[in-house]
Amino acid sequence: MAALGVNWLAVLVAGIAAYALGMLWYSPLLLGKAWVAAHEYTAEKLAEMQKGAGKAYTITFVCWMLMAAGVGVLLHRLDTPHVMSGLKVAVLAFGGFAVPVGLSQYAFSGKKLAAWAIDAGYQLASLVLMGVILTKWW
Repeated sequence: MAALGVNWLAVLVAGIAAYALGMLWYSPLLLGKAWVAAHEYTAEKLAEMQKGAGKAYTITFVCWMLMAAGVGVLLHRLDTPHVMSGLKVAVLAFGGFAVPVGLSQYAFSGKKLAAWAIDAGYQLASLVLMGVILTKWW
């Protein structure tokens, strides 16, 4: 399990945890209703989106696994097994990669800033969660 020096079981758990956080984040319990409103989705649009949900969930799962692997490799290469280091890498990845990519997509999307903010909040929370899991399970 130590290919590239990374604990791949920890990567798997971190990716699953980030994915599970998304299920909660976008649920009606937290920000689901605000996200729908920010995107101005209609009931018809939501029904259409649900038809392709399986593919979207699969792609999302793979993406979070890739991100967890990337954070795991970064942490290993930096030789930083402390939670604070995991938090720093998470914030750096968020500010250095997620924010610029997300904001540039937002700039051309015609969506409300709230839509980007909800998604960005999830990305930050997920990266922090992954950073903590990966450093605690070093």
